[in-house]
Amino acid sequence: MKGSGLHLCLLSAVFYCFWTPSAGLKTLHLGSCVITTNLQEMRNRFSGIRDSVQAKDEIIDFRILRKTESLRGTKPADQCCLLRHILRLYLDTVFKNYQTSDHHILRKISSLANSFLTIKKDLRLCHAHMTCPCREEATEKYSQILSHFEEKSLEYSPR
Repeated sequence: MKGSGLHLCLLSAVFYCFWTPSAGLKTLHLGSCVITTNLQEMRNRFSGIRDSVQAKDEIIDFRILRKTESLRGTKPADQCCLLRHILRLYLDTVFKNYQTSDHHILRKISSLANSFLTIKKDLRLCHAHMTCPCREEATEKYSQILSHFEEKSLEYSPR
């Protein structure tokens, strides 16, 4: 799928900025929200997807996150909300609309999506218990990311 690396750039940024390298289960402190997930397993799935998709992708000269939208500068209090929104974008848009005839990649995407659903469920619980507030800064940052994502998706979509 032409331009599919676009979606992987955003996901790479999420893995890079929110999670440090580790093996196995990892406890993530996202502001006041604490969740546990198997990051190594998700990284392995993601790497397999990324390598296969990028090998077929013709577009490699753009960035989904501009410096003004860097996730790196996200305050801990905003990480939970921002991650919740980004996971929803992946689950509702990217994974749902990705098309390939490669069943191996589809299985990896399905497995990664299931991991994302588990994290999203935990983040939703944090949100319900008021430990994952969506402050203005997080909402604005996500709006910028989404706007740029939609712009690039249109720019690189097959015509």
